[in-house]
Amino acid sequence: MIFEASEFVFKPPPAVARARRILIKPSAVYPAAYPVTTSRDILSTIIRGIRQMSDADILILEGTATGGSIYPVYQTLGYDFPRVLLLDVRDSILVEVDNPLAKPLAVPTFWVPNVILSSDYLITVAPLKIFRGKASLSIMNLLTMLPPSKYAGEAPGGWGALYGMGIDRVIADLYFTLPFDMGVIEARQKFTSADDPLQGKIEECGKIFVGEPFEVDCEASETLGLRTEYLNLIREARTTFEG
Repeated sequence: MIFEASEFVFKPPPAVARARRILIKPSAVYPAAYPVTTSRDILSTIIRGIRQMSDADILILEGTATGGSIYPVYQTLGYDFPRVLLLDVRDSILVEVDNPLAKPLAVPTFWVPNVILSSDYLITVAPLKIFRGKASLSIMNLLTMLPPSKYAGEAPGGWGALYGMGIDRVIADLYFTLPFDMGVIEARQKFTSADDPLQGKIEECGKIFVGEPFEVDCEASETLGLRTEYLNLIREARTTFEG
């Protein structure tokens, strides 16, 4: 669904009322304000909407690609919500999860924080960003949940190996392995950068997209004319997986 950003009120689906633990994954790798990262405002709106329906535990989980602590970033971004637990991917207990696809596109298993598997409802909240010509939306936002202890650096199986396999293929595999329930794309503005992820062009869009992550990324891509190659890979794999 597409909402006008100025009128957006988060109305959770009925499944939220049944959840005991809700995990929110923002895009908060850098200590830089929106649109580089997920804004505090939209997280507040989502948390407020959840609280009107549920007293579930609410967790916010993010990690840095380099393995540094995420807590200084949380502090800089003003992530200080009442009754919300802030977590760092690097401090999590890790489990290896099988990719459910019979023929993985790139990665047969992923190491992920156990708290993801123990949560009842999963929400990914991402700003609208274009980096080196490719859109970074709600599914791409899942990438920084991969623990730096397993993926940082150029070690076998690390970030270098993942990008070498084709990052769009990795993202598609991650979509099937970590089935998030909801994706929110904060498209009040569009941030476009060429090489430096902290520097770029900002354009007004005035929209918020909400839905199942694949559907919401498709809707945003079609509406705004974005290049999102991983969606085609997911679409093809879905036909076999669901069939």
